[in-house]
Amino acid sequence: MAEILDFLLEIGAEEMPSAPLMNAQKQLEALFERGLAEAGLAHGAIRTLSTPRRLAVLVDGCAAATEEVRAIKRGPAAEIAFDAQGAPSKAALGFARKCGIEVAQLVCRTDTDGRAYVFAEKIVPPAPALPLLSALCERTISSLEWPNYRSQRWGNEHATFVRPIRWICALLGGRVVPVSYAGVESGATTRGHRVLAPGEHPVPSPSAYERVLEEAFVLGERRRAEVIRAGIASVEQARGGAHVDTPKRIFDEVVNLCEWPTVLVGSFDEEFLAVPHEIICESMLSNQRYFPVYAADGSLTREFVVISNAAPEVGATVIDGNERVVRARLYDAKFFYDEDLKVPLDEYVERLAAVTFQERLGSMRGKVARMEVLAGSVAELSGADAATRREAVRAAHLAKGDLVSQAVVEFTNQQGVMGGYYAAAMGEPEAVSCAIREHYRPRFAGDELPSGLVGKAAAIADKLDTICGIFAAGEAPTGSSDPYAVRRATIGVISLLKSLPSVSLEALISTALESYADQGLAFRVDQVAEKIRAFFRGRLSAMAKDEGIASDIIEAISAISIIDPAEFFARARALSDARSNSPELFEDLSVAYTRAAHLGETRLGIDCDPALLTEPERALLDAIEKGERAVSDSLVSKDFPGVFSALAELREPIDRFFMEVLVMDGDTRLQENRLKLLNRFSGIFADVADIGCLSKK
Repeated sequence: MAEILDFLLEIGAEEMPSAPLMNAQKQLEALFERGLAEAGLAHGAIRTLSTPRRLAVLVDGCAAATEEVRAIKRGPAAEIAFDAQGAPSKAALGFARKCGIEVAQLVCRTDTDGRAYVFAEKIVPPAPALPLLSALCERTISSLEWPNYRSQRWGNEHATFVRPIRWICALLGGRVVPVSYAGVESGATTRGHRVLAPGEHPVPSPSAYERVLEEAFVLGERRRAEVIRAGIASVEQARGGAHVDTPKRIFDEVVNLCEWPTVLVGSFDEEFLAVPHEIICESMLSNQRYFPVYAADGSLTREFVVISNAAPEVGATVIDGNERVVRARLYDAKFFYDEDLKVPLDEYVERLAAVTFQERLGSMRGKVARMEVLAGSVAELSGADAATRREAVRAAHLAKGDLVSQAVVEFTNQQGVMGGYYAAAMGEPEAVSCAIREHYRPRFAGDELPSGLVGKAAAIADKLDTICGIFAAGEAPTGSSDPYAVRRATIGVISLLKSLPSVSLEALISTALESYADQGLAFRVDQVAEKIRAFFRGRLSAMAKDEGIASDIIEAISAISIIDPAEFFARARALSDARSNSPELFEDLSVAYTRAAHLGETRLGIDCDPALLTEPERALLDAIEKGERAVSDSLVSKDFPGVFSALAELREPIDRFFMEVLVMDGDTRLQENRLKLLNRFSGIFADVADIGCLSKK
């Protein structure tokens, strides 16, 4: 049994950026686990550690050598391998060569089947771990990938890394594992905090590594995150239920900007609270990585949290320096906001004529004009009163104006938000300013929808105009490319229209394409419209599948080209519930429908002669007439459970029909009359669903 020792590899470098550092840490564990398995080295738990200046992997209980491997292979039968004089045959020579041994090393013995065979026995002796680990470390360092970041070279070296490597610590137990990469040789030392404990610090063993780091004022990423969260919790508690905003992306980045974190609180001048809190917070979070502090009532306070990597005793100096920086940043934000308020939002809208929307689709000003038409249509179709329709059109008119404002040019994430503030400052109704602020929603699946009808109308207008325009321009998304985020916009429109069941997507698509045609864009309206409808059908099917609706139910509803989201999902759920309640009934009904559809001949029509009907046929006709009325009434009132309940009533008469009636009768008059009856039966389903999709046969 080989000796068991702990192992450490630490790659020390200049400060590494946060996102690639986290990515590399995930890679490191996977690369080492796979590499140890390939090397044949037994081991225990593998864990990783990172700071801005180091990537480390620790392996508990790594074997100091591989296990002895004894391989036995059976070859040809003895009588084939050797002749009567005992000389080896070509078969024996070939087998020995294949196994990498001399023919004299082959042994003969009887196998379990009672026949004698030749066997090749090969013993692979244990291999020491040190050279295997050396090769694995060097291979791992060079295999780390840095997507979206260009690796660097330094000195005269050709090897690359995300930042120049300054030291390597590699230990198996107390022994240094020889590792060489980019001119750096491994040793048994690490390096401490740049300021609090500079220089080299000996690491006696892998098990002592984290203790040595902590004594050198360096904490691993998990400990740093815990310290920061605890410090922020103390700040919140001390301020009576205040809330410190810590977006995950920024928080993760801050964790990877320090090795010995200290939580400090600074403040900015009262005058900056007059600026919209969104741009104050974005300036602090995105530019300085400060965390804003909100009071218990949700209002922004003058305070912010900053994470220092310096000694705690110089905290006052750190706070003063950061307050100077934030003051300058917030002054810029206030200046932009104040200057923007001097220009009416309507004037910004006119400036959009100089901003290109898309190469073939003209300017953003043209988009605004189309959005006004669409937003008005959404409001009208939803049954809104005249005042609400005017507000929807006004919101669509102003929605994009802030794109050319100074604040949004500087803080691009606040488009829409700033427009809402500017609209309110102009005295626009609350519904309009709120709609402008929210019209980019939903930004992703599951995001909040705009809170009011006016906002939903503006949001649909914005997204659907983009979808229709991109298709009309011949730039529809492909499997690997969607540069205009058409899929995301489509999902957004579907989510919005699910809450507006009276609004027809078909009508809105026609309106949007007519607006493009009126502005001079040349395209085939009918062809583009069908492509857009097909795209929506695909997204509806995918979203329904995500909601757990069965594939055959989705197929049945999709087959009749329903694209209005509220109706699509209502029909799908009603059919799903109906089948769940009576699975055998709908299985039989779907089989009967499929049979009827296959037998029927549409050229014959549906007007059968009642005088030629037998009793089972008459019963079916009565059921069809009753079903037609019930289905029609339910469709008008959008009572989809009622639709499928009415269809269920057809199961018994159609089953009886097929059991007692010979459809393909030798009498042509009877045959055609029965086919007309089946055509009429199938026609009941035409506007409901392709019920045949539910059949397993």
